[in-house]
Amino acid sequence: MSGHSKWNNIKRKKEKADGAKAKVFTKYAKEIAVAVKEGGSSNPDTNARLRDAISKAKANNVPNDNIKRVIEKASSDTANYENIVYEGYGPGGIAVICEALTDNRNRTAASVRHLFDKYGGNLGTTGCVSYMFTQKGVIVIEDEDPIDEDKLMMEAMDIDGVNDLEVNENVAEITTDPYDLVKACEGLEALGYTFSSAEVAYVPSTYTALSDPEQLKQMGNLLSLLEEDDDVQGVWHNLENDEDLP
Repeated sequence: MSGHSKWNNIKRKKEKADGAKAKVFTKYAKEIAVAVKEGGSSNPDTNARLRDAISKAKANNVPNDNIKRVIEKASSDTANYENIVYEGYGPGGIAVICEALTDNRNRTAASVRHLFDKYGGNLGTTGCVSYMFTQKGVIVIEDEDPIDEDKLMMEAMDIDGVNDLEVNENVAEITTDPYDLVKACEGLEALGYTFSSAEVAYVPSTYTALSDPEQLKQMGNLLSLLEEDDDVQGVWHNLENDEDLP
């Protein structure tokens, strides 16, 4: 894994999130609504999936009032959401995975396909790129001051569910198994840590660089517009030099 690319990617994701709070809230509102419906209860004490969805929303700085309103509305929401994972190639053969939560798979598929086609890529079949990625829980901690790596290492590695961590000045990335993400978040919160983000991510095993400015421009447009789509929950890729994206 390219460390340089990883830290720039974290920074880019953080900047995107800071500029699109409403999108973040919508993403977790859908997850909470699905959890209420599928779990059959609006009580997190008896609905484990809802409890996990709430924990992830809080870890991504969704206000408690927003979470409460979503839970109250979920029981009357008639939409039936479906989780779909799209795989494809961006400009220059960059592997892209796009995860959506939608109540209309035809609308979402058409929108995603259009963006791939418009910006120099093509939507592929299931499994065409996912073999290059591993799903992991990824927790990002940021601080204005440099993070004490030794202290964080001693505390975090004792938390059930935490697999690994890396620190780069004032940013730390902690990884877990996908199903241990919420448990790890709760353990870190108990120690007083707050997060910039916490998600189950597709982490690439290999990276590919782009040198053509036009391809970089197209890739930047593709990623930005996929992320802006209301049905899209997350986008991951294996572009090595993402710091060069416009």
